[in-house]
Amino acid sequence: MGTVTTLKPNGIDELGRLRHQVATLEQLFEVYERTAIEQASRLQRLLEERKRAENELQKHKLHLEELVAARTAELVLKAEELARSNEELERFAYVASHDLQEPLRMVASYTQLLARRYKGKLGADADEFIGFAVDGANRMQQLIQDLLSYSRVTTKGKALTLTESQAACDNALKNLGQAIRDSGAKLTLGTLPRVRADATQLTQLFQNMIGNAIKYCGNDRSPEINVAARENGADWVFSVQDNGIGIEPQYFERIFQMFQRLHTRNEYSGTGIGLAICRKIVERHGGKVWVESQPGHGSTFVFTIPRDERGK
Repeated sequence: MGTVTTLKPNGIDELGRLRHQVATLEQLFEVYERTAIEQASRLQRLLEERKRAENELQKHKLHLEELVAARTAELVLKAEELARSNEELERFAYVASHDLQEPLRMVASYTQLLARRYKGKLGADADEFIGFAVDGANRMQQLIQDLLSYSRVTTKGKALTLTESQAACDNALKNLGQAIRDSGAKLTLGTLPRVRADATQLTQLFQNMIGNAIKYCGNDRSPEINVAARENGADWVFSVQDNGIGIEPQYFERIFQMFQRLHTRNEYSGTGIGLAICRKIVERHGGKVWVESQPGHGSTFVFTIPRDERGK
């Protein structure tokens, strides 16, 4: 007879627990598998979305680069056209002014001759008319001289070399000597640096600014003018400060434009080109120019010239 194997109760319990654990593991595996599939699918979608976004970004980048390149080319073209236009304008101003010199000189000479020879002989009206002609010829001569000076800033400018701005300012004061004596002007000069500049134009710049400070002082005071310079980063900042009549803020930009006058010729002489010449000189030297002022409290004209380490 065969032998029958009988499982003990403890063996039955152990097998049941194993089966239960296997079933639990199978369920967990199914959950993990579903989660892994879902995560993989989500990751795939994210990668696809990222790829689409990168492609879209690349398209926008290329489009933006094309727009920038086109705009840059347009600006370069306009800059070249503007440069050519300015050169042609300056050349025309120089040629026209130069060619007008001789006939205008003849007109001025003959009107002055008429004034000397026939003054008081042709009546008061004739004297007045001749006076108008002489004054007009003189003003036209001055205007042409100023136009020539303006055009020569670039057409006749010298190379920029290390220049003592103190010497340039001293030369300007010598040129203004009579005006300084007549006005009783008091000048204070600070220490001025060596800069890379066209010495002649730098002298003209100081002369125009100091001359304006003398001219626009007013009749109730003597001019007090301070010329100074200070370092500011990569620039030397020059200032010409006065105690004159001052300028309204709305005219701060206008006064640097050609033929822009804030006063009548009866009040102050001039053609309205002096400060335009100043701006052109400063810009040729790579700087900027502006004014700080209050009506009745004087003005400070400021301009910059890039520092040159070799000038130390």
